[in-house]
Amino acid sequence: MKKESIDSQLSDEQKHLDKLHKIVKDTLDAEELIIHNLLHPPLEILTSGQKVSDKVARFGGSWKFIISFFIVLVLWIIFNVLAIGYLKFDPYPFILLNLLLSCIAALQAPVIMMSQNRQEEKDRKRSENDYLINLKAEMQIRSLNKKLDVLLEEQIKTLFETQEKQFELLKEINLKINNHKTGNNNTAKQKLP
Repeated sequence: MKKESIDSQLSDEQKHLDKLHKIVKDTLDAEELIIHNLLHPPLEILTSGQKVSDKVARFGGSWKFIISFFIVLVLWIIFNVLAIGYLKFDPYPFILLNLLLSCIAALQAPVIMMSQNRQEEKDRKRSENDYLINLKAEMQIRSLNKKLDVLLEEQIKTLFETQEKQFELLKEINLKINNHKTGNNNTAKQKLP
């Protein structure tokens, strides 16, 4: 009886471990795709126009551009004010300069818009990665909850089995006490004639 009880407990422990291993394996399998996507994002294939728009937007939004543009404007104005006769290619009111500035603004605006659209795509991919990370964390939490549920289930089962064994032991002790009392009463009655 004791050997069967021990074998039964070992079998239950093995089943319990198998459940835990299955939960861990399922969680790892589910997380594998997420981890793969995070570690190996799809390669970004840029067209030459996208590369140019990124470079123009990067340069157009820098201090280098602002300072160099200001220097060119000042030199343009100084040259055209101080130049003599036929060297003045754009005399005051600087119509050619205004045309050039308008052309630069007209070309730079759509290029910057293209770059902003690309940045939006990058932000969207970044938010997708954040979602995948959050999903991975949620899956780990669910896995932990499953493990806790299995552990609690096993503990409750063990508690009930232990309680059942204690009740059986109490019944045996109660029977022995009753047998002992009735045995003492019988011996006392036999002594009384």
